Amino acid sequence: MSETSEDLTHAGMVRGLAGAMFRGALIPTVVTVVLGVVVFGVLHGAPGALGALVGGLVIIASSLATLWLMHRTAALEVHFVMAAALGGFMLKMLVLLGVMILLRDVEFLHTNSVAITMIATILVAAAAEGRASKRSKSLNVIPSTAAEPS
Repeated sequence: MSETSEDLTHAGMVRGLAGAMFRGALIPTVVTVVLGVVVFGVLHGAPGALGALVGGLVIIASSLATLWLMHRTAALEVHFVMAAALGGFMLKMLVLLGVMILLRDVEFLHTNSVAITMIATILVAAAAEGRASKRSKSLNVIPSTAAEPS
């Protein structure tokens, strides 16, 4: 696989890493949601299955938001990327807390099914993204494209 000069920039590396993380987390995350739907469907009927599905979809949307943020901030300076990552994480945690509070009183969802599936899915997604990140072939030091003065 040949790498272009775009692939060897900071933005190219971050975008490649986001793509690798997406591909690495896709199947384990979807399998976790499907298992949650099946298990809680058997244990609690339709409210359990629907609760597991809603909880899993919320976390999948959360993971996709993280990867979208990586793509959007890839061309920025590294310190801005870190600030965006921290801000994105804080905003995501507040949104997830708000969603959990809003879903707590929904009658047709089994509350524990929502919560347990959300926890399981976020743990699996984070582990799979971390594993994919570790296995990716991204450079730690990105070579300069401009000629450096001697």
